[in-house]
Amino acid sequence: MATPTTETTLIIKRTFNAPRAKVFEAWTTPEQLKQWFSPSDNYLIPIATVDLKVGGTYRIGMRPQDRETLHVATGVYREIRPPEKLVFTWSWEGEPMETLVTVEFRDLGNETEVMLKHENFSDDATRDKHSEGWTGCMTRLARTLQKT
Repeated sequence: MATPTTETTLIIKRTFNAPRAKVFEAWTTPEQLKQWFSPSDNYLIPIATVDLKVGGTYRIGMRPQDRETLHVATGVYREIRPPEKLVFTWSWEGEPMETLVTVEFRDLGNETEVMLKHENFSDDATRDKHSEGWTGCMTRLARTLQKT
């Protein structure tokens, strides 16, 4: 695994208009992940499985609405501290690269600041693609949280 550097680490911060427990639940409940976990509204999310325990796995599949190509992210939970923090590995099925995601949930009363750190990318181009994906996910999460 590569040593994390500024060039291969992505950090995104976003504040959501929802209590921390609700935001944490959106990250850990399959039914809720199916509502927002994709880079844009042009994707369907037919697969979301979560075994929420250290050593447990997750699997999230997203598919562009106009294609049959299924992109599946999978990984293993390394740390779970409800409703404060999630740490999990991240890889795309069929690809050898494994990265690490840390999501911290900061309680701001009726709002929650989420800090996502995704590290160990092989290069800045791959990091930048994931930045676009995570930014889209965060936008969709904000809308989903407003509906519930």
